[in-house]
Amino acid sequence: MKSLFGGLLYCFSVLVLEVHGTYRFYGYDPQRYAPRPVARPQLHPNLQPLPNNLHPGGMHCKSRPLDLVFIIDSSRSVRPGEFEKVKIFLSDMVDTLDISSDATRVAVVNYASTVKIEFLLKDNLNKPELKQALSRIEPLSAGTMTGLAIKTAMDEAFTEESGARPRDKNISKVAIIVTDGRPQDKVEEVSAAARAAGIEIYAVGVDRADMQSLRLMASIPLDEHVFYVETYGVIEKLTSKFRESLCGLDPCTLGHDCDHICVNHNHTSYYCQCREGFVLNEDKKTCSRIGVGTGVILGSPPTELKVRSCRAGVLDLVFVIDGSRSISPQNFGLVKQFVNRIVDSLQIGSQTTRVGLVQYSSTVRTEFALRQHTTKEAIQEAVNAVQYMSGGSMTGLALRHLLERSFTEAEGARPPAANVPRIAIVFTDGQSQDYISDHTRRLKKQGVEMFAVGVGKASEWELREIASGQRKDHYFYSPDFSALKSIAQTISGRLCPGKS
Repeated sequence: MKSLFGGLLYCFSVLVLEVHGTYRFYGYDPQRYAPRPVARPQLHPNLQPLPNNLHPGGMHCKSRPLDLVFIIDSSRSVRPGEFEKVKIFLSDMVDTLDISSDATRVAVVNYASTVKIEFLLKDNLNKPELKQALSRIEPLSAGTMTGLAIKTAMDEAFTEESGARPRDKNISKVAIIVTDGRPQDKVEEVSAAARAAGIEIYAVGVDRADMQSLRLMASIPLDEHVFYVETYGVIEKLTSKFRESLCGLDPCTLGHDCDHICVNHNHTSYYCQCREGFVLNEDKKTCSRIGVGTGVILGSPPTELKVRSCRAGVLDLVFVIDGSRSISPQNFGLVKQFVNRIVDSLQIGSQTTRVGLVQYSSTVRTEFALRQHTTKEAIQEAVNAVQYMSGGSMTGLALRHLLERSFTEAEGARPPAANVPRIAIVFTDGQSQDYISDHTRRLKKQGVEMFAVGVGKASEWELREIASGQRKDHYFYSPDFSALKSIAQTISGRLCPGKS
């Protein structure tokens, strides 16, 4: 009887953990993170959708055959419900791929304290069989021997005997590792050996995953091979990211009717742009010659962008700019112009607006603090002197730096009793490789007003998470860097008291 009661008590405790513990660590709210429509600024209203048969919902990857091995953590920390979400993620990934003996082949390596090859590359060569095999996978529990799993994949899954294609076929070999913890064995050397053998490694961290271990495992560039999600409940959002990486499908290569330039927009649509000296016509496809002057955004009717001037603004303003590898030195120059354009609209001084600048990639660097420069000319000169960092994209680390360093009195921020508005403008062009939500919540709780500006492959969810209050007023997105002047003008108007 005592044994029966103990068993029931244990089952009840597991049930409670399953219901409440899944989201406890980061206070996850399913409504908050659920994908939903977002109002974007109408900077490029000429987006053209892909044909229905090529839309992401039904898009298959035919352009890049792969030998693809999933390496999945099923240790004790991954609860049964969470493991099911991993299997759904794998199934969704398979849906985006062209599965056959001549196209993409898939294997799964399951690991905890031991390693189990669930099936090999040669085993399931059509999609129905593959998805059925995925559904039968069970968790192993106990331990996190990630290094052993990588070695097993390299030595046993990526062999010709197991179904991998010979080297002379030039078929890409890809491993996707999904883990939620810190490895209990060494991963650096075995990962390096796998990469040296021609295996491209993507590392996906969930919840308490160790970011340093993810970086040690992944291929370079890290900002394209390391991903992080807060819970297994949102892991499916990575499906589209991997579809872009693994398929490399460009809508512009599938046929378009742009007169001059076709621009790929997130692999789901495209829009047309005109060469310098031309403007896009009302049909959003053809171009007409115009007189070219300053402040003209190609692809839109010619508009002179005149910046308003703040005459009474008193602010503590910190720019946080992404200097990761994906931006490129040329575009980084455009980001610096964006910063200086906003600075140009402000009344700078020790008693009026103070400006600081933080740059981040894999690390974070204060370029200059709020206390450092007290004239507009000095700030703009300091901005122009900033050197591009390159590297990864640790937005969460940058937000933590903003919280713990940039807005302190030691760095030049005025004390809370002075009631000087604290404002941060965060610029990024890609998805963060670390966790951001806790830092954004704390910043907002401390009264920091947050603006988020994203370009290119910036994550909509992350921009929404960073932005304050009425997100449509604090969140900006453009498919490319050409709209930064327009965004700078809009933000300048919102920083100036009494202007919109």
